Amino acid sequence: MSKLKAIPLHTKILIGLVLGLVYGMVSIQMGWSAEFTVDYIKPVGTIFVRSLKMIAVPLILASLIIGVANIGDISKLSRMGGKTLGIFLITTIIATSLGLFLVNTIKPGKKLPMETRESLMMLYNSTAESKASVAAQIKDSTPLQPLVDMVPENIVQSATDNGSMLQVVFFAIICGIALLQVPKNKGATVIAFFDGLNEIIIKIVDYIMIVAPYGVFALIASLIVEIAGDSPEKAWELLKALLWYSMTVLAGLLLMMTVVYPILLKLFSKIKYKDFFKGMRPAMLLGFSTSSSSATLPVTMERVEKHLGVSEEVSSFVLPLGATINMNGTSLYQGVAAIFIAQALDLNLTIAQQIMIVLTATLAAVGSAGVPGAGMVMLVIVLESVGIPTAGIALIVAPDRILDMVRTMVNLTGDAAVAVVVASTEGELDPELTRDNILTQTPS
Repeated sequence: MSKLKAIPLHTKILIGLVLGLVYGMVSIQMGWSAEFTVDYIKPVGTIFVRSLKMIAVPLILASLIIGVANIGDISKLSRMGGKTLGIFLITTIIATSLGLFLVNTIKPGKKLPMETRESLMMLYNSTAESKASVAAQIKDSTPLQPLVDMVPENIVQSATDNGSMLQVVFFAIICGIALLQVPKNKGATVIAFFDGLNEIIIKIVDYIMIVAPYGVFALIASLIVEIAGDSPEKAWELLKALLWYSMTVLAGLLLMMTVVYPILLKLFSKIKYKDFFKGMRPAMLLGFSTSSSSATLPVTMERVEKHLGVSEEVSSFVLPLGATINMNGTSLYQGVAAIFIAQALDLNLTIAQQIMIVLTATLAAVGSAGVPGAGMVMLVIVLESVGIPTAGIALIVAPDRILDMVRTMVNLTGDAAVAVVVASTEGELDPELTRDNILTQTPS
């Protein structure tokens, strides 16, 4: 038992992930009933994800209010906010541009046989239509609709919907700014309340992470079984046909992880990427298995503060904001997917149209909720912006769930990298804490 407890958290999660993958593959090959997995294994994963989502809104509310209130003055808030938003914007543009470069170089859409193209369009047409109808509602609104949607009509109602996270962020920042400007004796009680709430939620995270390996096992096992469906051979053929597209997206995401973020850390902080990566492993694996940067936020905050040396003041401001609007992986995927669909449908896009994709994908990434599948809805808007038929998303539905897992991991890694950079430039980073935690890391 003591040996089991000595296994680090990230290793336990990785073991759960691998065992889930093995179980799913064996289940398909042996022809076991999918009902057992869906009825008795998947619920464990669902409960795990729900537990994380349960605390996402109160965590964002409490941590942002405390984060802003602890900054101390408006000038520091505006400086830190400007840095955060500026880096978010730059990394998102880099991610989208990188995706466009790769997809134009590899041309995965030209490698898709006509037969497979038609098969995919028929198989996933209903999914494409549902995503298009949701996106149509967004498109029909005014150009300033994102600003309108940011302001909640009813904060209590917004707090009950994880898809309205940006409204909660807006309310929390406004509350934090107000606390900066009221007399300290008046605001002390409010600050103490949210500070205590924040500590309670972090403790709840510790409880939830005890079952993380089992939740990850259940999520991966059920995902494999559900992707295969009743015809594993057909599913394999369709996934194989889309291998070039998938590899293009994965190549872009890998470059973000191994080139862009390390350069960012090298230029603006003293933390080595190897130490950063080690510190973030559990959060990255969790993001991979849940496909939700919002659900993973509690763990991301814990890793950034306790293992990377970022002050609570910075992490409480940057990370909730990043989980809501900083979607590097999503914007890269949208750029690749848009050009891939155009190539598959034999449409030639001009340079101006591709620049429009960069701009639209950047803005769409800001509007994407940090929950599974949200990126595909926003992709429809990107396609519409350059006249690509929205039904074309049927071509990429098959591998999207797996790619969603990887891009979520990139999204939250980008948030953490920006938090480190902002903390370093604000003098709120303790590199010694990072080094000590890496060298004497104990299981969490």
